Amino acid sequence: MPEQSPTIPQYLRRYTDLPALLYLLKEKKITLLDPASWDDSNDSHYLSRYKEKKELGSVLAVCFSQAEETYHHWRVFSGNASGICIRFKREPLLRALRKQQGLMLGEVNYMALAEARKSLPAIAALPFIKRAAFIDEREFRAVFESGAASLHSLDVAIPLSCIDRISLSPWLHRNLADAAKEAIKGIDGCAGLKVYRSTLIGNEEWKTIGGSAC
Repeated sequence: MPEQSPTIPQYLRRYTDLPALLYLLKEKKITLLDPASWDDSNDSHYLSRYKEKKELGSVLAVCFSQAEETYHHWRVFSGNASGICIRFKREPLLRALRKQQGLMLGEVNYMALAEARKSLPAIAALPFIKRAAFIDEREFRAVFESGAASLHSLDVAIPLSCIDRISLSPWLHRNLADAAKEAIKGIDGCAGLKVYRSTLIGNEEWKTIGGSAC
């Protein structure tokens, strides 16, 4: 499974929530979880079948987006005031993840149902296949497998230097954003992190441009 497309995005974005971010920053680890909890049961089913077919004890994953910030990503993956987007520097993050034994890295391959009917996927490809309706997510995955151990989660060490910036939820009230920034920057080693509140749904410059239309 190739890790990268011909045009390599500079960043990988992880949409999550504030508690998960605080854990990552304090522990300097990113957490892979059991896909059984995922919203898309088609997706989790493929990973479950992969686990069964290969007779594995554990299959865990963490997902990133290679796409730019979009309303869809915020609403679907971090759709409330505690939502967070962590923008990782791609190569430093992947270097850290590759140190974990049993971890596979790769872009998701999007397939239409008609295409899947004509050409059944190989077992090895199941962790990186998703229905074509989700193609705009441009997902990149880290998938861990273990033949013996039955794990519900796995923490993988990463350096905080691989974080380019952190965006707070566009639904977070402005009066609360400063307190959230202070809490994040107060964590050991995080004083220099770039932390902003997303202006995706309320950008003053965009409004000014509209007001100046002629």
